[in-house]
Amino acid sequence: MSLIRCDNVSIAFGDTPLLDNAQFNVESGERVCLIGRNGAGKSTLLKALSGDITVDQGNVQRRNGLRISDLAQQLPVADDTTVLDSVRQGLADQFKLIEQYTILSSEGASDTASLQKLEHLQSQIDALGGWQPEQQAQSIITQLALPSSARMADLSGGWRRRVALARALVSKPDLLLLDEPTNHLDIATIEWLEHEIRGYSGSVVFITHDRAFLQKLATRIVEIDRGRVISWPGDYENYLKLKEQALEEEATHNALFDKRLADEEIWIRQGIKARRTRNEGRVRALKALRVERSQRLEQQGRAQVQVSNAKESGRKVIEAKDVSHSYDEQSLLNNFNLRVMRGDRIGLVGNNGVGKTTLLKILLGELQPDQGSAQLGTQLTVGYFDQVRQTLNHDQTVAWNVAEGRDHVTVNGVDQHIVGYLKNFLFTPQRARTPVHKLSGGECNRLMLAKLFARPTNLLVLDEPTNDLDIEMLEVLEQKLVEFTGTLILVSHDRAFMDNVVTSTLVFEDNGDVVDYPGGFSDWVARGRTLRVADAPGAEPAEPSATQAQKSKPVGTKPTQKKRLSYKLQRELEQLPAQIEALEQQVNTLQEQTAAPEFFQRPFAETEPVLKELADTQAQLDSATERWIELEELAG
Repeated sequence: MSLIRCDNVSIAFGDTPLLDNAQFNVESGERVCLIGRNGAGKSTLLKALSGDITVDQGNVQRRNGLRISDLAQQLPVADDTTVLDSVRQGLADQFKLIEQYTILSSEGASDTASLQKLEHLQSQIDALGGWQPEQQAQSIITQLALPSSARMADLSGGWRRRVALARALVSKPDLLLLDEPTNHLDIATIEWLEHEIRGYSGSVVFITHDRAFLQKLATRIVEIDRGRVISWPGDYENYLKLKEQALEEEATHNALFDKRLADEEIWIRQGIKARRTRNEGRVRALKALRVERSQRLEQQGRAQVQVSNAKESGRKVIEAKDVSHSYDEQSLLNNFNLRVMRGDRIGLVGNNGVGKTTLLKILLGELQPDQGSAQLGTQLTVGYFDQVRQTLNHDQTVAWNVAEGRDHVTVNGVDQHIVGYLKNFLFTPQRARTPVHKLSGGECNRLMLAKLFARPTNLLVLDEPTNDLDIEMLEVLEQKLVEFTGTLILVSHDRAFMDNVVTSTLVFEDNGDVVDYPGGFSDWVARGRTLRVADAPGAEPAEPSATQAQKSKPVGTKPTQKKRLSYKLQRELEQLPAQIEALEQQVNTLQEQTAAPEFFQRPFAETEPVLKELADTQAQLDSATERWIELEELAG
């Protein structure tokens, strides 16, 4: 049975239709990703599912007793609420029922009606998670390393995002709605969230621009395209193949239709001149063709982004020597050295708060380090993308922010009218005249990019440019950065984006070192490196695992005496290779099934159990492999 069913749902904002007679349902146990352009209606559909908004037409039917929890795209309010109290808000219904049960039972009720009510309350409490909501709250707080007594007002955006995530997950609802859950999260927390969702027993509907996150989690993709809701079975890679085929078929159909319509238009004009009687059935058919053509939804144009290139810089772009810097008595950099040469493409990776933005400012000369120096090279023209958007004037229009009152901008020596230039970034003429404070998060990021790329640069420094961008715009940006001939320094938590754009990666590792690795994020992971979920601000650092402790040990340190494994652990270590081999064979068998050309043409009810089994088996294999490595390290 479906958890939620939408029948012929239509929603419009003013004259703009977002959903047009949409059909959509969520089945038990599936993980659905909503994709589409910024403003297509993804968040609106999530709100319709949760009941936060009422649809203009159609019906939204929910299963009786369905428990829904949601994570909004906006950050939680920075007020005086403590982290613990904020997380406890996700258990409000549970606390309320326990209070009702306690009051009723303390009254010594013994009549049948009261006993039945107590029994009903007890079943509701059990269904919601039991009688220990405080333990539930503390458990999720511990998993996310949150500072339970800290005020929300004292936390950064990334930490408040974690709190919102904990509040959404703590009640373990039947249906979890997540709107851009990876925004403002660091890579370690994103990977923790991936693991949680893959093992989640309920259903999940989520919106994301993170393609790695999408590929790992989605069992079905639902696209909102020109008001239509289209369901695509399988993962993101399968969606890309099927979508390309569908667009080719649509273009072929439209071309044949247009040719037929043109032929009929020629016939009707000839018939008027040459004949007094006409085939009225053919006339009616022509009228129907005209109506059908007028109702066609044209494909929206793609962004046409250009990066304005400045003259070539000097060979040495930046050199940092023995840089050390602290903030609030926390050491961020310690004797850090880096040489950036012309054409380098460097990515910065690390948990929130480790100092990535601080390092950018030191390298650009905007911040003086406590010790050491950072020197810029010659003939540099720097373009800086600021993740907090301080360079935007929110009271002025989109066009004014890019052209600063002029009618034209010059890109690579070519004058363009500002409205035409902004259309390349998917701003309509009307939107180009809109004040910035009325834009969505994705529109603000597109505006930042439009402003940045209108000015000649040979050094691009981008601090989280991918937040709030839809996948299509993300891929366009990715392509243009690959084509950029200057030097690039990039901070991003988008793993696929980093892999596709950078050629070397600076990693802020758990032991406080900043290490330069060749390649992108995946190349770093292939070396067996990971980032753990960061500790809360001001908290004592968690004890590292045996594996982490071994990895972080400085070169030349004498190894400590290893304890011998107990009989139980030794038996577990001996049995793990056979378990891992069996799981690998099971994964290979399931992958062969899903790779079959006809697999994703089968009904969802048939493919979904196979995809779920593959995800569960892969998770077991990962866990067994990690355990084997840990025991091998202990055994020495």
